[in-house]
Amino acid sequence: MSGKDKPTKTIRELVLEYFKRHPNEDIPHGPVVDWVEEQYLRLTGRKPRDPWRAIRNLHEDGVLIKVRKGVYRYDPEAVEHRDVEDFTPEQKEQILKRDGYRCVVCGRGVQEGVELHVDHIKPKYLGGKSTIENGQTLCAQHNLMKKTLRQTETGKKMFIRLYELAKKEGDDLLLRFCQEVLEIYEKYNINGHIQWER
Repeated sequence: MSGKDKPTKTIRELVLEYFKRHPNEDIPHGPVVDWVEEQYLRLTGRKPRDPWRAIRNLHEDGVLIKVRKGVYRYDPEAVEHRDVEDFTPEQKEQILKRDGYRCVVCGRGVQEGVELHVDHIKPKYLGGKSTIENGQTLCAQHNLMKKTLRQTETGKKMFIRLYELAKKEGDDLLLRFCQEVLEIYEKYNINGHIQWER
């Protein structure tokens, strides 16, 4: 069996190995990607696909903490406790009671037939703790919206860029399409902090 045929580590495993070798350090993704590419190439004879995606996935799974854009940290203690780092039933009851058993965004509650969730204000994957102060009551709809808003930010920015390009190139069809999409963002007040200049 040649060296290239041997069982190998996944890209994710290599990324995690690098961070475990540098615990509690704020590390830009560049050196991690370079090291993973070098190791993967040596192990398989092939260049890995998208090591940065494995970094992002580890962050989304709560294994890595995002310090700022492109910089991550591996905290062994936080990882050890990440599965149990959730609100206790007693904490949930305190948060619900404090918020009057109503969604802090829309004010609806069980009386209106709405399912309520106790949510981390600062998400766990960003290092948010399960404390009463970091908890809030959200209806199922607003809890779902909160989770997807980070993804819609990228979409809104893309449509703004497309809108500007269509305006510059005089592409009326694309301009109208982008305008309608961006008006939907405005109608539902989604990502209002991202400004769209008509």
